[in-house]
Amino acid sequence: MRSFRLWATGVITASIIAYGAAGASANPLTPFRYESQAQRHCPADVVVWLDLGKGIYYAKRQRRYGRGFTGSFVCREEARSNGYRRSLLGLR
Repeated sequence: MRSFRLWATGVITASIIAYGAAGASANPLTPFRYESQAQRHCPADVVVWLDLGKGIYYAKRQRRYGRGFTGSFVCREEARSNGYRRSLLGLR
């Protein structure tokens, strides 16, 4: 019985690791100092201000867009695929 538990635990652990490696196909995050650089990097996407300290991003129409010392301009899809979430401040 004990060997079955060890085997089952090993199979479950291997499955989790395999799924995690296959499911973690995020686009690499490319931060830029200037908005124009980010727009050239991703012309078909929207540029957002990513606050790295808080883990959220701001759209251009939000007050905190482009402000702060712990942020940079990135493409919205790159931010989303790396687990950053949008800020709800200033949205209606």
